[in-house]
Amino acid sequence: MDHGELGGFLLAFAAALVGAKVFGELCERLGQPSVLGELLAGVVLGPSVLGIVPLSFGILLLAEIGVMLLLFEVGLETDLEELARVGGSALAVAALGMILPFLGGYLLTLAAGFSSLTSLFVGAAMTATSIGITSRVLSELNALKSREGQIILGAAVADDILGLVVLAVVSQIAATGTVALGSVAKAAGLSFGFLIVAIVIGMPLARVLVRAVAWAGVRGILVTASVAFALLAALGAEKAGSAAIVGAFAAGAVLARTDRSRDIHHAVRPIVDVFAPIFFVAIGAQVNVGYLNPMVPENRPALLLALGLVVVGTLGKFAAGYAARGKVRRSFIGAGMIPRGEVGLIFAQIGKQNGALPEPVFIAVVIAVFITTFLTPPLLKWLRPPETKGSTS
Repeated sequence: MDHGELGGFLLAFAAALVGAKVFGELCERLGQPSVLGELLAGVVLGPSVLGIVPLSFGILLLAEIGVMLLLFEVGLETDLEELARVGGSALAVAALGMILPFLGGYLLTLAAGFSSLTSLFVGAAMTATSIGITSRVLSELNALKSREGQIILGAAVADDILGLVVLAVVSQIAATGTVALGSVAKAAGLSFGFLIVAIVIGMPLARVLVRAVAWAGVRGILVTASVAFALLAALGAEKAGSAAIVGAFAAGAVLARTDRSRDIHHAVRPIVDVFAPIFFVAIGAQVNVGYLNPMVPENRPALLLALGLVVVGTLGKFAAGYAARGKVRRSFIGAGMIPRGEVGLIFAQIGKQNGALPEPVFIAVVIAVFITTFLTPPLLKWLRPPETKGSTS
């Protein structure tokens, strides 16, 4: 990296941090979650407006680290026993939240005159849920530990894992035209298996780590060892064929069961405050505002399809919240499943690379991903359970 590249990276990094804080504060003053401001900061600072924060390798790498640390912090705030208690509801919400948007996206795209393969990819992109977006808003609303929050979190984790299976299936169809049941079963087994094994094996490892840290007594060793543990768990998840954020979440969940969990959370929070906003800014920076201009004739078919996808994608996820059992606010759960975020963008990008998504359809999916992402923070704030109102974390 030469001095010019370093200077550009440092400027982008600083602008993303300051922009996220300024826009986040403005949104909070307007009664909205700060994550909405961080997304808007990305749009304004990104390539399609001011161009101060480019979608460079360095920024995207920081964003990946940010979302892993964010999910690590979410894991630290997660009660595994409570997550197990809501497991049935979470799985029901996740399953329905994949089936309904998939069917809606598939049938809508097919009705618009596109091929079955294109329609499959669009349906698959609509199944995603961004656990990063939702967990951040839940934390800001002090609802992460509520029963609704735990159902959303469990469903979002299951959604991420199931999404990997769906992605493997549609990618295989695009490449070969057929689906091998063995590879689908393998993808599902690896994804679910890793989370279970990581938690079972991780618990004794976490206790050993905490004892070793207490014995060492070196300055900063607790936060250093904890972050390293999270990153290695994320690496393990990726190598096992799961998602890196699932590994980071598992690392936080097992460290939460140690007697130093409060100290770890306190030490990690300032690091998350630096890196996590970069993830949301990077998501916002990927919005090309030029696609949103209906006065450009070439944009109109994509905008119409995008509008339809927003409707079926939002209603499908929202309806899935009503699969939750017990005395819970189902509308809040449904709203928490709506954002597609980075997960939907990954589906769209792979579909474009495989030649399955023509440019207008790709643009429509990207627009739908961003609209559902921007809808979620105000919706969650409006629908949150009464017991969380008047308090923020």
